[in-house]
Amino acid sequence: MSKKLKSIAVYCGHQFGTNPVFARDAVTVGEFLGQNDIHMVFGGGDVGLMGTVATAALDAGGRVVGVSTRNVIEKQEPVHTGVEVEIVDGVNERKQKMIELSDAFIILPGGIGTLNELTDIMTMQQIGESKKPLFFLNTSGFWIPFVRLFIHMQKNGFIESIHDYNIHGANTTKELFKKILEY
Repeated sequence: MSKKLKSIAVYCGHQFGTNPVFARDAVTVGEFLGQNDIHMVFGGGDVGLMGTVATAALDAGGRVVGVSTRNVIEKQEPVHTGVEVEIVDGVNERKQKMIELSDAFIILPGGIGTLNELTDIMTMQQIGESKKPLFFLNTSGFWIPFVRLFIHMQKNGFIESIHDYNIHGANTTKELFKKILEY
């Protein structure tokens, strides 16, 4: 078994989505991180699933670091109170800072921003810039279309090998936590 993961970035929606199970799982993930002394890194906002997971981690006694941009704060996302906040100039710097601060990544349901963040990490894995693990929580089958697209890309010769990626999928929070603790 390798060293314990000390910090994990959580990527998820700045909205709640249509299924209440998304928020329930976000709370459970936040509680897990706080209870297991795993520092949480996230986008910094007090909105949607992002705010939910951060609040749960704080309530469980965890350390939470938010990384946001001036533009995001000014236009749309209030900064989550109670978290350490790092403000950077732009979205690319935000993503890079979150990657630097994290030993691993959890992907919960989300939108275009979440998709952008996870594909950046996968690209870094593919070209060998990072081997940090990526953990998908497939709440209510949310990530099945992405998995199908990934397989489609591989079948059509655009992805050489699944072994270029350090990806771990889980359908339940219990399965996710087991994989993280055993990593």
